[in-house]
Amino acid sequence: MHYRVLGATGIEVSTYALGTMMFGKIGNPDHADSERIIHAALDAGVNFVDTADMYSTGESEEIVGKALKGRRDDIVLATKVHFALDDKRNHGGNSRRYIVRAVEDSLRRLQTDWIDLYQIHRPDPATDIEETLGVLTDLVRAGKIRAFGSSTFPVEDVVEAWHVAERRGLMKFRTEQPPYSILARGIEKSVLPTAQRLNMGVLTWSPLAWGFLSGKFRRGQEVDFSSGRAALARERFDPALPKHAAKYDAVEELVKLADDLGVSLPQLATAFPLAHPAVTSVILGPRTMDQLESSLAGQDLVLDDAALDRIDEIVPPGTELVWENGGWTPPALSDVTRRRRAVDDRVAAAPEGTPESTEE
Repeated sequence: MHYRVLGATGIEVSTYALGTMMFGKIGNPDHADSERIIHAALDAGVNFVDTADMYSTGESEEIVGKALKGRRDDIVLATKVHFALDDKRNHGGNSRRYIVRAVEDSLRRLQTDWIDLYQIHRPDPATDIEETLGVLTDLVRAGKIRAFGSSTFPVEDVVEAWHVAERRGLMKFRTEQPPYSILARGIEKSVLPTAQRLNMGVLTWSPLAWGFLSGKFRRGQEVDFSSGRAALARERFDPALPKHAAKYDAVEELVKLADDLGVSLPQLATAFPLAHPAVTSVILGPRTMDQLESSLAGQDLVLDDAALDRIDEIVPPGTELVWENGGWTPPALSDVTRRRRAVDDRVAAAPEGTPESTEE
């Protein structure tokens, strides 16, 4: 396993990180089996474990906490905050009020005194970024966390946070965690170049494009919607939907490329993000031991320029086939009232009786 420095933190992390979203009730409900998978990843050289408080409503953090007993000092542990774990008011978002509570809950579930990387899981337009950076800075100074970062932030929010931190003398986001795969290359346009300029570590998630690059979803084959990713979001996999045609076409071409290279499609997929100079670590999100072993089996795979050129032909750089809006839809798009003026204010002509403009 190779190791890279995480942005400007000075912390060395494995080029493959273990993601734990699929541990717990939404994925693998067997705690003992999930712990065995975590131990297998650590034994293979992975020293970076990424979780979140919302994964299986805290259950994933509990599993990770149990699995890391006796090994905590050797592991770089990351978790996230933002999503509400219940439907109570003020139990979610990026406010000081919520984060101060949420970090204590995560520390308890993880059975640790500190978190190496605490990430803001999504932007929160209702909270001023200075408020969020302020509480995160205080948590570093209090020793609760070592560094903090963002996850799935659009590039404009990354840049705004950086400038606010500069102006206010606050600590900065040191990492960004975006979705990135052969089928989801949108971040190559601006997020990755910006992260390079700001010396931020980049931890990419979903290298298998939400399972599309697992080899399970092929043109002409029936999709099993009873388990796994397809059960969580049927609309993302249904081959009957025209919007998925380009993905299924690309998968068929990528299978041919993997065959030519003598590797599996998942191995090709997990090797791809590591070729980009901005990427620090690729998060693997296995549900089973077989899935972990399949991904780790490709850790020695180096994609040469000829292979990367073929990938570029199949899915051109900057092309986004999986995640609309980069994985997060801002209110400016999702809230119709932010995109439409009042009906009586949409006409170009001035109302009758309004004085004509005197501007030349």
